[in-house]
Amino acid sequence: MSMEAGVGVMGTKLGMMSYFEADGTVVPVTVVGFREGNIVTQLKTSATDGYDAVQVGYRRVRDKKLTKPELGHLEKGGLIPMRHLQEFRLPSVEQFEVGQKLAVEELFKEGDLVDVSGTTIGKGFQGGIKRYNFKRGQMTHGSKSHRALGSIGAGTTPGRVYKGKKMPGRMGGSKRKIRKLKIVKIDNELRVVMIKGAVPGKPGNLLRITPAKIVGKNIPKN
Repeated sequence: MSMEAGVGVMGTKLGMMSYFEADGTVVPVTVVGFREGNIVTQLKTSATDGYDAVQVGYRRVRDKKLTKPELGHLEKGGLIPMRHLQEFRLPSVEQFEVGQKLAVEELFKEGDLVDVSGTTIGKGFQGGIKRYNFKRGQMTHGSKSHRALGSIGAGTTPGRVYKGKKMPGRMGGSKRKIRKLKIVKIDNELRVVMIKGAVPGKPGNLLRITPAKIVGKNIPKN
């Protein structure tokens, strides 16, 4: 697991809208809301686990929504039941403690760059044209090849289809990270953050927001 530039938080994608800046510029933004949670649930150190990381919990749920091992893990720190648990691997975890709340306005400020991870919208089984933007064949003049993939072999030698060939298959529903997105607005009253641009997933999906990795600034060049 790669090292993060700093501890992050989890949020819920609410949708997209247009945001008007002070000079009248229209910026497309994604609105991210935060339910109850983003609490430090466990600290992992090199001595106990072999690496340093902060485990964070998000989104409060009823007790019956979790298994007994999950409830026991949270009750050990005197914490509320939470649906999602994620780790943020850091160089050091000395400044954190179990039960500490991570407020977005304390970790980030307007103008910061962040990396946003989420699960893309699932499209199901799709053909090569939709999945990889292939060009279709002629629709007239006697053509029998319209949206078909065409030849996929490599001749008698090697007489097989190469691995990794772009072909029809399952599209979407995979984890993606969009890097270096700008935080446009932090609204403490509504408990939302507006991030410039689009992020993976549909409204209601879980998002992971971390400080953007910038080589030479918060990540060493080597």
